[in-house]
Order: sequence, then C-alpha cells, then structure tokens
Amino acid sequence: MRLVALLVVLIPGITGVIGIKLMRDVLFGVVNPPFTSLVVQFIFGLIFLIAGLAFVGGFIFYRDRKRNKVQPRFSSKKQ
Repeated sequence: MRLVALLVVLIPGITGVIGIKLMRDVLFGVVNPPFTSLVVQFIFGLIFLIAGLAFVGGFIFYRDRKRNKVQPRFSSKKQ
C-alpha cells in the first residue's frame, strides 16, 4: 500500500520537474522535439509545473486533514 502511495506522489512530482526543465530550456533557447516554438514549450512547462505542484499539495493537504494536523478553518465541517 505504501508503494502505491509513493507512486501516486512520485509521478506528479516528476511531471512538475519536467515542467521546470522545459521552462529552463526556454530560458536558454533550447527547443525540444515535440514543441514547435519556445512560447508553446514554456506554456506546456508551466502547465506541467502547476499540475504537479497542485496534485502533490492536494495529496499532502488531504493526508494532513485526515490526521487533524491542519488549522481549524481548513478542517472539514462535520454536522
């Protein structure tokens, strides 16, 4: 079960790292093969970075909320 959880966090983390790499390559003027221009490559890199960070952040937030380690305003409202 822990291996599955590790893979669930690792794959979006790798996606975020790929996004950073794509944006770095734009800074140095390197166009990677699937992309046609630097602008398109930067946009895809930004999307990959935001998606990876959002998924990992959401996973950590969900885990902490389940263990009651968040501030009261972020805890779920139980009625």
